[in-house]
Amino acid sequence: MWFGNAVLSKHRTKDTETSADLGIIQTATLTLLGLIIGFTFSMAIARYDLRQTYEEAEANAIGTEYLRADLLPSKTAESIKGLLNEYLDQRILFYSKQDQETAKQITQRTLALENAMWNELLPVARSQASPTMALVISGLNDVINSHGYTQAAWWNRIPTAAWWLMAAIAVGANILVGFGARNFRRNVGLFMIFPIMISVSFFLIADIDSPRGGVIRIDPRNLLDLKHNMNSVQSPAISIGGK
Repeated sequence: MWFGNAVLSKHRTKDTETSADLGIIQTATLTLLGLIIGFTFSMAIARYDLRQTYEEAEANAIGTEYLRADLLPSKTAESIKGLLNEYLDQRILFYSKQDQETAKQITQRTLALENAMWNELLPVARSQASPTMALVISGLNDVINSHGYTQAAWWNRIPTAAWWLMAAIAVGANILVGFGARNFRRNVGLFMIFPIMISVSFFLIADIDSPRGGVIRIDPRNLLDLKHNMNSVQSPAISIGGK
């Protein structure tokens, strides 16, 4: 904005027709900037809602498989339940604020537990092929698939190219506002409101679009509720999120 006023405004003509044309260009640019910010915000919110949905799906899948484990032989059931309990701890840690190295270790441990559960079920499934065993295997597949869907949703971010294009439009809009300002130096504080509001909008979008960092985060309420039920209820009746 300062550049548009201090440098480019020296070449501004002061006739009425040029001022009217400048007003049209400013209005069109600011409208376009508003639409771009609105669409990008909508993209970030959609991704945020998707991550919340998959967190609930993970809790339901783990809880369902925990119940189905009772259909297995007692020794295998005890082992699967122990692995699921540890698996649930790793999924809760996944949603907490972690550095990249710790997050990578959590993912590796999660994959190792998935392999351990599969290897524990595989011999029983081969020796006792039945509809009941198929149900248990299907439940474990749902647990593994829900983890994959969650990971994909966390990788799904607003493209970097979209950020650069949005920033370019914002810079152009600020230059045009500065270029057309008549009393910029006397009202510099007033003119600063516009770039500050754009910066706040960008920060909000970036914060919502950053699942591992920032202020607005995914709270694993369903996973925590499932963990509480696993620890407090010894009977098979496990409730997930009141369902």
